[in-house]
Amino acid sequence: MFSHIHLGTAHFEQAFGFYEAIADELGLVLRFKEPDRPWAGWQQPGHDRPLLIIGRPFDGQPHAPGNGQMVAFLAATREQVRRVHAAALAQGGTCEGPPGPRPEYHAHYYGAYFRDVDGNKLAVACHAPQAEASGAAFDAS
Repeated sequence: MFSHIHLGTAHFEQAFGFYEAIADELGLVLRFKEPDRPWAGWQQPGHDRPLLIIGRPFDGQPHAPGNGQMVAFLAATREQVRRVHAAALAQGGTCEGPPGPRPEYHAHYYGAYFRDVDGNKLAVACHAPQAEASGAAFDAS
């Protein structure tokens, strides 16, 4: 559905450390890093798209987080949600909602919310039933 998502930053090196930690937990790989520009991008191994890109706003104006905008990362397990959230906070992010079920979205939604070092709102969510999300065998019979 998406070619890429670009998140603005005013603090490239700090933002790079933040997103590198999240990317590691999500199994994403660095595709490029150009500190002189500055920008960097990550992708899933073996895929060219979509890309997650961070960098200075293209118009050269100062970065400002948008109201009502959020990027949500897909996690395979509930444990991965917890690890990504912890990594975000360890890298200077702020909590906007701790890991936990959100049954108001759907029965299996498990997510966490946080802001990056520039104030961009992010989430990480697992949509799998708890038995599957925890790695347990799933019997469909």
